Amino acid sequence: MGWKSLDDMDLHGKRVLVRVDINVPVENGQVTDATRIERIVPTVHDILSKGGTPILLAHFGRPKGKVNLDMSLRQVVPALKRALMRSIVLVETLEAAENMTAEVLAADVVLIENIRFHAGEEANDPEFAARLAKLGDVFCNDAFSAAHRAHASTEALAHLLPSCAGRLMQAELSALEAALSKPERPVGAVVGGAKVSTKIALLENLVNRLDLLIIGGGMANTFLVAQGAQLGASLCENDYLDTARDIMAQASKAGCRILLPVDGLVAREFKAGAAHTVALLGSNTVLEADQMVLDAGPEMIKQMRVAIEGLKTVIWNGPMGAFEIAPFDTATVAAAQVAAKQTRDGALISVAGGGDTVAALNQAGVADDFTYISTAGGAFLEWMEGKTLPGVAALGG
Repeated sequence: MGWKSLDDMDLHGKRVLVRVDINVPVENGQVTDATRIERIVPTVHDILSKGGTPILLAHFGRPKGKVNLDMSLRQVVPALKRALMRSIVLVETLEAAENMTAEVLAADVVLIENIRFHAGEEANDPEFAARLAKLGDVFCNDAFSAAHRAHASTEALAHLLPSCAGRLMQAELSALEAALSKPERPVGAVVGGAKVSTKIALLENLVNRLDLLIIGGGMANTFLVAQGAQLGASLCENDYLDTARDIMAQASKAGCRILLPVDGLVAREFKAGAAHTVALLGSNTVLEADQMVLDAGPEMIKQMRVAIEGLKTVIWNGPMGAFEIAPFDTATVAAAQVAAKQTRDGALISVAGGGDTVAALNQAGVADDFTYISTAGGAFLEWMEGKTLPGVAALGG
């Protein structure tokens, strides 16, 4: 890896510009989920322990280059103070940041108001980046979740100051490197969710890197229909049947085994507790017009268990069924628990990411057992698709 970490930097007496992601959900002025805030704590504390002054750069919402006080970072300051247990001062304008008083710099941590209040941020404007660079001596990017954006505070700034990855960025990159770039083999992926169309690039990249690809959720229906199944009212993207066939052909050529549901829970209503039956799934399956597959069945769960137990590394993205409503969360929970047990036993490296994925693993009660769970969303997916992330490339990675 070409990027540097905090361990490689002399921070004593230095002002450290730290790009963080504290774009957290807020309701009625209160942070409802402080996970992203909590994840920047190690970086901030390390900078302080090395004698540096952390100056945080962050966005909140999509103000589109204009000041919008509804999107002020002032709302997250109380949660930030609780997490860091340090004194924090919010600097409300870039002009004030350029003329920081001794009183401001006496605080443990400086937070600059929403960086996206400036049009130059999302435009990756060189002049705006140069203004930011003058605020510090060192740049530390700890916002992997924004690394897929070529913005001034994620990309341009890294070229203007001595730069490094923060602890969260370091953890994300190390986990993804272990999962996909240099994995312990055999390596597999569990990919679910509703649509093939949103994960074409992901699947095309993975089949050339994996030994096993388990496909579930609504997207599995598209693959089954592409093989000849008639799945009634099941979610299916008929415009992507050829795409599914192409992906299966690529996998066969690359030596990647694809495991599709061999049975499923079939219902006539999409609701919790709906009456359902177990149906075998394959190229000859014919369901009635009002029937829909809402989860993988017991035989598929058995096959997934055996498959996951045979892996050394697994990447997880997306649920195996309609996990929001019982009992159609059964396959997701069962497979997640197998991966968690293998991880606890030291037999598996497990890396997961994506919004629904995190929710599903929390529901299964195993989020703490996975090797690493990314909260990066789009950046996680783009990395898995094999794309270059501007914020990572700028660090030299």
